[in-house]
Amino acid sequence: MPQEITRETLASTLEDIALLLELQGANPFKTRAYRQGAEIVSNHEDDIVQLARDNQLKGIKGIGDALQQKLHELASTGKLEFYENLRSQFPETLFDLFDLQGLGPKKVKALYDQLGIDSIPALKAKAESGEIASLSGFGKKTAEKILQAIEQKEKFSDRFRLGTVAPIVESILADLKDHPDSLRATIAGSYRRAKETVHDIDFLVATNEPGNVISFFTQQEGVIDVIAAGETKASVRLANGLQCDLRAVTNDEFPFALQYFSGSKEHNVALRSLALKKGYTLNEYELAPVSGASRLQDINEESEIYQALNLLFIEPELRENRGEIEAAQNGTLPSLVQRDNLRGTFHNHTTASDGQHTLEEMAKAAADLGLSYLGISDHSKASFQANGLSEERLLKQIEDVKSFNAKDDSIHLFSGSEVDILKDGTLDFDDEILAQLDYVVASIHTSFTLSEADQTKRLIRAMENEHVTMIGHLTGRILLRRDPYQIDIGKILDCAAETKTIIELNCNPRRLDMDWRHWKKAASMGILTSINPDAHHTDHFQFLHYGVLQARKGWLEKQNVLNTKTLEEVTAF
Repeated sequence: MPQEITRETLASTLEDIALLLELQGANPFKTRAYRQGAEIVSNHEDDIVQLARDNQLKGIKGIGDALQQKLHELASTGKLEFYENLRSQFPETLFDLFDLQGLGPKKVKALYDQLGIDSIPALKAKAESGEIASLSGFGKKTAEKILQAIEQKEKFSDRFRLGTVAPIVESILADLKDHPDSLRATIAGSYRRAKETVHDIDFLVATNEPGNVISFFTQQEGVIDVIAAGETKASVRLANGLQCDLRAVTNDEFPFALQYFSGSKEHNVALRSLALKKGYTLNEYELAPVSGASRLQDINEESEIYQALNLLFIEPELRENRGEIEAAQNGTLPSLVQRDNLRGTFHNHTTASDGQHTLEEMAKAAADLGLSYLGISDHSKASFQANGLSEERLLKQIEDVKSFNAKDDSIHLFSGSEVDILKDGTLDFDDEILAQLDYVVASIHTSFTLSEADQTKRLIRAMENEHVTMIGHLTGRILLRRDPYQIDIGKILDCAAETKTIIELNCNPRRLDMDWRHWKKAASMGILTSINPDAHHTDHFQFLHYGVLQARKGWLEKQNVLNTKTLEEVTAF
């Protein structure tokens, strides 16, 4: 059965072709044409898949005859012979190298051509033997970085980012809910608790016909391996390596199974201990009296389990045994922030730096989502790789924002900048320039390997600048790719509280930075956050969903989040 062709399929295939052509050593203009084509496909306003299927791409600037034909073939047949032939010229394992931090097409090509390296194990062996260090254009430091990247990949090989798995996981859930033998269906486990990375996915279905649901689950499209399949449970592996587990239970058992399989283990242990103290036993099947306790009323919903134990309902995101049970006992659980509370957001890029949409396009997309304000914060000049703005270009953008606000009342734009924090803690623009902005996001993009003391001092110096409104992606982590740089979070929070500096919750699913484990303390110190998507594309506004999940996991309420404020309140702030 041909794969479903989406806009993403078309764009990623063109990107892959550009990569393969680079490995072949093809003309750079040719590879650039495919990359440009991928960008056009990603951003085209109309139904590009249907246009390609109908062979109606003529006239779209940047999509020449050759690309039109290839896109038509891919969209109409589900396959592209040119791409398949290109890919067959290289070992399949070669493409694993591109998943490693710091290895681009040129380096992979050199390693493949000169040392015959076509897999991660081969790369590791050659790096350890010293052969890579002696290769022209590499050296000892590069070889060490390669080994570090391999170690990092091995460390996280069985984990997946929340945002990466969400589309496919939600699709499976929708199919389970639609199954005629499904009475109730949901997702449990770490995914339900909004952990930033997950190991596997736990599905739960209430049914009177478990065999039918199990059979359906194991035969769904995308399953490459059935690990186990019994009468009431099954485990499968998807094409991306993700393990998915299904439990089929009765409708009566469903609330208890949902609570049990949602976890965390520590939360469940504490909850079972509390139940025992009250004379009840709690497990995945029931909550029942064991020592003369009064008989319980029928429990049909998960919330009624907590109610029966004289607890307020504990939202899944909080179930990490970090004080939530005590708070549920004494009535001090937070009223967690919700997606509908967000009125705007601040860390966003346009085509002026490395974004893919214009200021006007970003504004329209944000307005269409119901936001009432949007901050524009393109990179500063030190981020030359991101086409950072010079002083002159930034001042022009400030005027562009003013012009937009004067003629368009659909949304209010704020002028900002994501200003690089330089190695010594000074900022990339002078105070005279910063003073003309509505706000400043100060971020680190270089010198990640400073000592903890120096990196902390660097951030503190930036926060002490009166023009800095907020710190962007505080620890610089890239989930499953790059560890946080070393900083003293305690000292940073102390400084943020003293200087009234906002700490961003960067909700790009690759970052989710600052980590949720620090937000409860930060909020107790009066530190505000701003949930920001770090948007480089209009679609990236959808990342706000993940930011809200992480804020909730960090015990944050509406009043802890700057961008829940009204336009008037934010303007005054």
